[in-house]
Amino acid sequence: MKLACIQLDIAFGEPETNFNRVAEKMAEAKDNGADVIILPEMWNTGYALTKLEALADGEGQAKAFIADFAKKHQVHVVGGSVSTRKNGAFYNTMHIADKNGEAVGEYDKAHLFGLMDEHVYLNAGDSLNLFDLDGVTCGGVICYDIRFPEWIRTHALNGAKIMFVPAEWPASRIDHWRVLLQARAIENQCFIVAVNRAGSDPKNEFGGNSMVIAPWGEIRMQLGTEETIGYAEIDLREVDEVRGRIPVFDDRREMLYEKAAKADQ
Repeated sequence: MKLACIQLDIAFGEPETNFNRVAEKMAEAKDNGADVIILPEMWNTGYALTKLEALADGEGQAKAFIADFAKKHQVHVVGGSVSTRKNGAFYNTMHIADKNGEAVGEYDKAHLFGLMDEHVYLNAGDSLNLFDLDGVTCGGVICYDIRFPEWIRTHALNGAKIMFVPAEWPASRIDHWRVLLQARAIENQCFIVAVNRAGSDPKNEFGGNSMVIAPWGEIRMQLGTEETIGYAEIDLREVDEVRGRIPVFDDRREMLYEKAAKADQ
């Protein structure tokens, strides 16, 4: 499976510009043989949260755009996330389309990041994000979600062998980004495919460093800070090999954890 991670410099509050940029980058990725294309977080608007009333996707434009490209080019698209309006509320939403153009997943970011005022403008999701690509169970979370290891573990326990992580992670905390992603890969013995944005907006500089990390923790691909596309080929057999080498899922003591949690209540 060949992955293409599109590390985009998002135009703040300019959806039309961003749709055009993404279309160009996705075409380039497909021309370079990608099987799966992954986009960053909030690629349609950036963190223009105060402008969501005018800018958020309320018509399903991004979902249709991703599905149409996937079907036309026979490539899976993990659509990062976009700002959306649903039933009068705003969300940070990931859309996934398989290579037939079928919508196989939709996820609203579960953990909202107070330091960027997400909780003021957005609603949180409350469901897992599990989907199938070429017979492989995958999961997807968004940015701040990776600071909650129990949320990633829940996806892994439900079969995820690849976790996709689109983000707008600031440069000031990029060391956390690297360590957290490696930890999530090692403890869940899965591939982590993390796509951060490049560039800056009026309040933040973003750190890039999109990464593909193997189940044993090795970094297979890591980008710098500029806008670019990173490619990596992965072999899903590695997941089963590593899980067989150190069987942490078999050795879990779920009853113990439940007992301890009840004792703390």
